[in-house]
Amino acid sequence: MAATTDTVHGRIEGVRIELTPTQLAVGLALVAALGFALLFVQEPMLHDSMHNFRHAAGITCH
Repeated sequence: MAATTDTVHGRIEGVRIELTPTQLAVGLALVAALGFALLFVQEPMLHDSMHNFRHAAGITCH
C-alpha cells in the first residue's frame, strides 16, 4: 500500500486534467466577480450582508 501525500501541486495538476478550459474560465470569472463585489460594494445593507457571508465562509476580517 503506497501512501501519497495530498499537495497543492497535486491538486492543481488534478484540476488541469479534469476541467475544461471553459470551466476554468467560468470559475475564474466567478471568483473575480465575487472579489470585486466584496472589495468595492459600499452600500451599507449590501456591505453588511457581504460581511456576514465572509464570516459564514470562514474568512475573518477583523
